[in-house]
Amino acid sequence: MSTAPQALPRSDRSRVLSTAVIEAARRLDLGSSDLNAIIGTSQPSASRLLNGKYFIPEGSKTWELSAHFIRLYRSVSSLVGGDDELARSWLKSANQAFDNRHPLDVVKRVDGLLHVCEYLDAHRARV
Repeated sequence: MSTAPQALPRSDRSRVLSTAVIEAARRLDLGSSDLNAIIGTSQPSASRLLNGKYFIPEGSKTWELSAHFIRLYRSVSSLVGGDDELARSWLKSANQAFDNRHPLDVVKRVDGLLHVCEYLDAHRARV
């Protein structure tokens, strides 16, 4: 008998990622306008997602970007010791590493989201 964990069914995986995105957005005080720009979904879909009426489809570009958004949240949260207020402040403050732009503005482009994730990962490695 195999004791390996069973993979979640596709619909459950969508629910789990969607719930994680909702929680990260809530903790970072991001609305549907910010979220739709970050994860590449429409404004109405982002609004429905935040209201629990939409699940991110597995295998979509939105799915991939959402996974990176969660990576960003986990990294910044780790660096600030889980203090959501500090995480929000970091995200919305000018940063020399991003040409004095706010990380929140940078992550609204795919290359920016990846760059910010890499930046945070590099700083987490030092901790």
